[in-house]
Amino acid sequence: MVRVTTTDRRGVLRAGAGLVAGGALAAGCSSTGAAPHSAASDASSSSDSSAPSHAAAHASGSPPNAPAPRAFPRQPAQITHGPRDKPRVALTFHGQGDPALARSLLTAAEKHGARLTVLAVGTWLDQHPEMARRILDGGHDLGNHTQRHLAVNAMSESDAHAEIAGCADRLRRLTGSIGTWFRPSRAPTASPLVERLARGAGYPHVLSYDVDSLDYTRPGAQAVTRKVLAEVRGGSVVSLHFGYPDTVAALPDVLNELDRRGLHAVTTTELLS
Repeated sequence: MVRVTTTDRRGVLRAGAGLVAGGALAAGCSSTGAAPHSAASDASSSSDSSAPSHAAAHASGSPPNAPAPRAFPRQPAQITHGPRDKPRVALTFHGQGDPALARSLLTAAEKHGARLTVLAVGTWLDQHPEMARRILDGGHDLGNHTQRHLAVNAMSESDAHAEIAGCADRLRRLTGSIGTWFRPSRAPTASPLVERLARGAGYPHVLSYDVDSLDYTRPGAQAVTRKVLAEVRGGSVVSLHFGYPDTVAALPDVLNELDRRGLHAVTTTELLS
C-alpha cells in the first residue's frame, strides 16, 4: 500500500473547481503556478529584444548543448505513449512556476535514479534561464511548451508559429538546440495546423500523454499519487507540472510504487529508443 503523509486538500479542489473547469481542466494543461499577467506583459516578454535570458545565459558560461529532436519512424506524428512491452514510463513536466519547486522535483527524481522530460514555457526560461542548464545537467529531456502558454490550437497560423518558434529560439540560445520535444499549450493534442507548424520548426513529433495526473487542480498529494498509479502502465507518458507543492510531495511515493511494479522512470527519448 502506498502511504502519503501530505494532507489531501480536497477543500482547495472544491474551491477552485469553478475556475478550473472553464479553462485549464478542459484543456488538460494549466497556466497556474505562475503569477497572473496581462496581455501587455505577454507581448513584452515575447520580444527577443527585451528578453533578459540571453545575457544571463552567456554570463553563466557556454550552453550545455541539448540534443536535437529525433525522429522515431515507428511512432506516429503525435505520441501518446511508448512501447507497452517495455518496463519504462516517462514522467513529463510542464515547465513553469516557482523554480525552487522545480529544483526540488529534479533533485528528488535524481536521488531516486529517475529521469524526467521537461517541456518549458518560453517566458519561464526568460525569467529563469539557469533552469535550462539545471535540467540538462541532471540528465533530463528539455523541450518546447510554447512561448507564452496560451491556447495555441485556437490561434492563427502566424500567431501559432510565433509561439512555437519563440520558445524554440529561447531553447537554442540557452542550450544550442531547440530541445528534444514539442507539446502544445492548453491542449492534450495538437491541431493539424499546429502539428504541421511544429514539424516545420524542427520537431518531428508532438508529445501528448496517456495519463493526466490532474495535479494542476491542486487535489492534494494523495490524489495525485492515486490518479497516476491507477492509470500508469508500461510505456505510459504521464502529464505533471512544475509549480505545485502537491506534485513535489507525491513524486517520491509515485517513484517508489513504480519501482515496486518494476517500472523505470526514464526520459521520453529513452522510452522510445
